[in-house]
Amino acid sequence: MKFVLRYKFTIIGFVFGALAGYLYYFFVGCTKGTCSITSDPIYSTVYGVLLGGLLFNIFDNSEEKLGADQ
Repeated sequence: MKFVLRYKFTIIGFVFGALAGYLYYFFVGCTKGTCSITSDPIYSTVYGVLLGGLLFNIFDNSEEKLGADQ
């Protein structure tokens, strides 16, 4: 539980990114298979998870990550 509380913004970013990645595939995705990311829902979702985690990790400014002991 401590892990979840420590990385809550990153985990929320993973979930939000997965949803956004799949929705992008569903509504915009490439149907002919020529687009490497948007032609497959798995690739699009994984790409969304990575971007969502990175984006939401920016807002996580916990003392443990900032190196408060310095």
